[in-house]
Amino acid sequence: MDSDRNLYFKRQIDLWGEETQEMLREKRILIVGCGGLGSSLSMALGGSGIGHIDLVDFDEIDMHNIHRQISFTMDDIGMKKAEVAAREIEKRCPFVTVTPFVRDFSSFCGESEGGYDLILDATDNMEVRKEIDSWASKEGTPWLYGSVERFEARICLFEKASFSSFASAEHIPGGVTAPMVMHTASIQAGMALRYLAGLPVEKDILYYIYYDRDGSLVHRGFAMPTEEANQSEGEDR
Repeated sequence: MDSDRNLYFKRQIDLWGEETQEMLREKRILIVGCGGLGSSLSMALGGSGIGHIDLVDFDEIDMHNIHRQISFTMDDIGMKKAEVAAREIEKRCPFVTVTPFVRDFSSFCGESEGGYDLILDATDNMEVRKEIDSWASKEGTPWLYGSVERFEARICLFEKASFSSFASAEHIPGGVTAPMVMHTASIQAGMALRYLAGLPVEKDILYYIYYDRDGSLVHRGFAMPTEEANQSEGEDR
């Protein structure tokens, strides 16, 4: 089995060696949401050798999901997203353990023992993101935020920054294309993998990715305020 594992991950082992690849095997991550971002994230990270992946999603697959949610096919309509996504990860990579939780995040928090190395947001709901931020803070676990709409994406690896300064009111989402969803998830997955592999990755920087009026793809980064900075500002007042 070890020889099969090394062959499966050969190109990654060529990149960072067997010791780092073995370290990934010991990692535990949580992906909240198995839709557009969650599908691509779970496939990318599931095929990278993360040892244990938990998936949380209460929803069922509908036809309008399939064009951008790459874990699913027409045959999966009506099935639970988390269960199908888990099945597809394990079909693609037999060296990972995947556990689906068919419930909302609030219910999951009430029963989870935590202990994750990283939490990944793949939701489309600001209130759930606030819950993720709160739970991750209590657990002392970094979490990776991601959102995509139209031809725009926002990504941030939260460690000390305050998500409350970024949170905004709910709004009716615009349309989205499958390539932009996969592009966003690819960047999230790359940041996650670097973090889990012990490679440098900037934290608490909000990356804003969009096409400008001329059609150029633009990446911008903004430092997010930390809780300490917010408290200091409040004291100054």
